[in-house]
Amino acid sequence: MFIDEAEIYLKAGNGGDGAVSFRREKYIPHGGPDGGDGGNGGDIIIEVDENSHALAEFNYKKRFLAENGRNGMGSNKAGKAGQDLVIKMPPGTQIYKKNELVADLVKKGEQFLFLKGGRGGWGNQHFASSIKQAPAWSKKGEKGESIKIRLELKTIADIGLVGMPNAGKSTLLSVLSDAKPRIADYPFTTLEPNLGVLKGVKSRNIIIADIPGLIEGASHGKGLGDKFLRHIERTKAIVHILSAFSEDIIKDYKVIRKELKDFSPKLARKKEIVVLNKSDLLNDKELNQKIVELSALGVKPLMISAATHLGLEDLTAAIFKSL
Repeated sequence: MFIDEAEIYLKAGNGGDGAVSFRREKYIPHGGPDGGDGGNGGDIIIEVDENSHALAEFNYKKRFLAENGRNGMGSNKAGKAGQDLVIKMPPGTQIYKKNELVADLVKKGEQFLFLKGGRGGWGNQHFASSIKQAPAWSKKGEKGESIKIRLELKTIADIGLVGMPNAGKSTLLSVLSDAKPRIADYPFTTLEPNLGVLKGVKSRNIIIADIPGLIEGASHGKGLGDKFLRHIERTKAIVHILSAFSEDIIKDYKVIRKELKDFSPKLARKKEIVVLNKSDLLNDKELNQKIVELSALGVKPLMISAATHLGLEDLTAAIFKSL
C-alpha cells in the first residue's frame, strides 16, 4: 500500500544528571568534590533518502526516541553522550507542526538537525568554591526537545499525467518509461501514484508521475484523485490525456481543468500538453470532429496511441521542449 500521510512523535534524548561524589583516597581523608558531568542527550536528525518513495515505515512505527545521555560518575568521569537518531524520509516529504509547514524536504541527500538533545548536567566539582568546598549537589540534565508532527508526501516529478479514468494514463506511462503500473480495462485501475523515468539524450532523464483518474468533484472528495492531486503540484508541466472514445470530449477536458483549478490555482497554471489517446481507432471523419471541437477551446491536441506507440516521438519531443 502506498502511504503518503502519517503522524509521528519525535523526542530527542534527555541529558544525564551530574554526579555528586567526593574523592576517597588513602591518606586524603577529606578529598574534594569529583562528580563528573552527565552526557548530552542524542539529537534527532532528518535525512532525505532518495531510495525511499513512500511513508510506509511511519504507518507502523509512530514513536522515535533518541538515546538519553548517561549520568556522570565519580573521579570526574563524564557520562556517555546519547546516540543521535537519524530518521530517513523520502524526497518531497513536508513536515507540519499542527497546521504550520516547518520543513520541506526537496534536496536529495540533505541532512539536518531537527531536534536538539538535552545538555548534560554539571557534577558537583563545578560548584566548589573557597567558601563551599564540599558542595553536596549537582545539576540535573536538561530534557530533550519533543514534537508531534504530521508528514505529507508530495512526489517530486517533472511531468504529471492527468485525465479521466480509463483515458490510458497508465499505459502511456508504461511505454514512455520503465514503470510497470497496473493496467486493466475498467475505471480506477490506478489506486496510487506511479512513477516512471523517461530517458533522454545526454543523460537527461525526466521523472513522470501518473495519478489515479479524476472525476467531476474530485477536488472536493469524490473518487480517488483528490487524495493524490498534491503529487503533481511540484511538476513543471502536465500531460492531459483525453480518450478519443469519449462521448463528450469537451466536457471531459473542462472537468479536469476545473478540478485542477479548484485544488490549486498554481497547478492549473502549469504548462499543459493535451493528447488524444487511442486516436488510431477512429476513422478520419470522427477524428477530425474531435480536433475541431477541441480547437474551439484553443486546444491543439497531439494524436497518439499508447497501445501502438503512434505519435509517441512527437509527444516525447513536446515533453522535453516543455521543460
